[in-house]
Amino acid sequence: MTMQTSSSSPGTGFYERAFGSFSAEAVSEVRKETYGEDLGQNNWSSADEFRKFSQWLQLSDRSHVLDVCSGSGGPALFLARTSGCSVTGVDINPHGLLTARQLAADFGLEDRSNFVDSDVRQPLPFPDGTFDALWCIDSVIHIPDRLALLSEWYRLLKPGGRFLYTDPTLVTGMLSKEEIVIRGMPGYFLYSPVGLNERLINEAGLCLEMQVDLTQSVVELSERWRAGRNKRKEQFIAIEGEETFERMQNFLSTTQLVSIERRLSRVAFVGYRP
Repeated sequence: MTMQTSSSSPGTGFYERAFGSFSAEAVSEVRKETYGEDLGQNNWSSADEFRKFSQWLQLSDRSHVLDVCSGSGGPALFLARTSGCSVTGVDINPHGLLTARQLAADFGLEDRSNFVDSDVRQPLPFPDGTFDALWCIDSVIHIPDRLALLSEWYRLLKPGGRFLYTDPTLVTGMLSKEEIVIRGMPGYFLYSPVGLNERLINEAGLCLEMQVDLTQSVVELSERWRAGRNKRKEQFIAIEGEETFERMQNFLSTTQLVSIERRLSRVAFVGYRP
């Protein structure tokens, strides 16, 4: 997952640090403790949740899947390894793309994967009806025009092609100004009211099949992520600096609180192009 912002955005450093220190021992250890299975993800999904997503997308070895904001590429390559599908990832973070291509080589999946430097705020460089399925995990919140994004997905999907995206900042309760600012620390964020995603999916010409509340995954992962970093505080301060370390810890504790209290929710939207 990488937010789609300009390099001058104050939040860009969050992903530069995440992908730039991807292979650091402390970072790898925390990913393992946070997710159980370390796929190189930087979002709110465990490997078990990705397996569920693969089923919802009805993937097979004949599927070509687009990963929108593919980040390190780990989750996309996990799909390729577990379902036999081919994957194309798009992202603008050079560290993420470099990591994704290296992981593809490590797994021997270069023939079934492609990671493209592309800004998803713009039309993507693929013909109409290229993909059997697509997913976007926790990244729609970083893209300003959701209707344009969904309309582009309509163009890219084959008729009957399936989509899945997660919105991790659905407003389902009252939030303070401070909580909104802290939760949006990684950069450009959109907070959506209940009902808006459904309307925009319909306006884009897509059909919504189901929506599933996944907020509990944020509760559990944010707790483990924060605890793992805190256990290695000195190592992370050496990597990030003390101010950045404390800001990240505050981000994780605030994220957990508003998720426990269901004031911000994470929901998966699953459907297809008719």
